[in-house]
This record gives sequence, structure tokens and C-alpha cells, in this order.
Amino acid sequence: MAPPLILASGSPRRRALLAALGLTFTVDSADVDEVPLPGETPDALVCRLCRAKAEAVAHRRPGAVVLAADTVVVLDGAPLGKPADSEEAAAMLRALRDRTHQVYTAVCVAGDGGLAARLCVCDVTMRAYSDAEIAAYVATGDPLDKAGAYAIQHPAFAPVARWEGCYAGIMGLPLRLAADLLGAAGVTVPADVVAVCEALSGQRCCARAPHGPRAGEERDAAGNACHV
Repeated sequence: MAPPLILASGSPRRRALLAALGLTFTVDSADVDEVPLPGETPDALVCRLCRAKAEAVAHRRPGAVVLAADTVVVLDGAPLGKPADSEEAAAMLRALRDRTHQVYTAVCVAGDGGLAARLCVCDVTMRAYSDAEIAAYVATGDPLDKAGAYAIQHPAFAPVARWEGCYAGIMGLPLRLAADLLGAAGVTVPADVVAVCEALSGQRCCARAPHGPRAGEERDAAGNACHV
């Protein structure tokens, strides 16, 4: 019998992405302090927070497989987390406007076999949206629970001009990485991951690229990121 699967996140987007893989799971979000440590790099930050979330939930869910993720938007080397209020959300969107930034998402899976983690890094270029568009989007409340104060998939604001890498990773859960880690932990993913990803983005999945991901670099736990 497959172990129960727990999603250690209250994010509606991660719930929807994991459900799109055809998996049955329970949500048990972890309460983790997300303030960066002094001098902490973006990759170290997301990997540390992802691991902390997975370990916190795994501790109270013995025998289960726990999936956690953490995302941060990075502009000019500085991490942008979730905005504290509408003013900060608008300021973030103005800073990101018509520029390229990076989105770091770490995925961790913890189970009886230990913990494994991988990191997805994507380049995202925003369009030159107006101040009026920013105000209208912020007024919806949508940016307030999102790193960098935006959702790539928002149909009305549609802030992104182009991206390189994993669309689902920019949303908050790179599906191929999640499926690979879950499979290694004994959880079978019934859905076609590439088909799910392409249905989300409307474009060719980076997993189809002949040499793997492009700017959406995926680093294994044994590499320079997500040491576990």
C-alpha cells in the first residue's frame, strides 16, 4: 500500500497543481518563519525553508510522504517575498515592471527514506504594465499572498511578457521535479506530467527540450543547492 501523501503548504496554487497530477493528498501546512538569514542567498533561502516545512510536517505525520515547496522572486539579487500590504505589493510590481527577474522554487519530499530536495530557477520578464493596471490588480487582493506580488497565470493582469524554464515552477510547484521526487519516495503519479504542464501554460513544456530545461535550471540535492 502506498503511503499517505501530505502537502505541507496552504497555497491554493500548489494544491491545484498537485491535484492536476491525479494525486490524492491531505493538506497540513507548516508554520515556518520565512525571514531570510543575514547574508543568505536566494537558493539557500528557498532550500532551507522548503526543508524546514517538510521536516516540521513529517515529524507529526510518521509514515507519510510529505511534499513541501518554497518560492522566492529575486530582482537584482534581492529576494522579494510576499508583500506585507497593498502598498508594498504595488512597489514590488513597479520595481519588476519591464524587467527580467528570477524565480527560485525549491521542492522537498520527506518520508521514511529520508529527505530529498531539488531547486528550479527560471527567468521571467515582465511587460510594461501601467500604474493604473497595478492599482486595479492590487485592489483585487490577489498579489498579497504571492512572492513578488504577482501570479503568472492571472488572466486579467497577465503581467509576464515571456519566461524561460518551468511555468509550473513559476506558479510555485515545478511538476516534473515534484513527480520525480514523489516517485523516488514510493508515490506513483498517475497523470502525464508534460501534458498537464502544457495544458497550464499553453506552450511546449521545458521537459520536452532535447537537452533538458533551459534557463529553468534544475539542480539536484547532491549539487550546489538544496544540500540535505
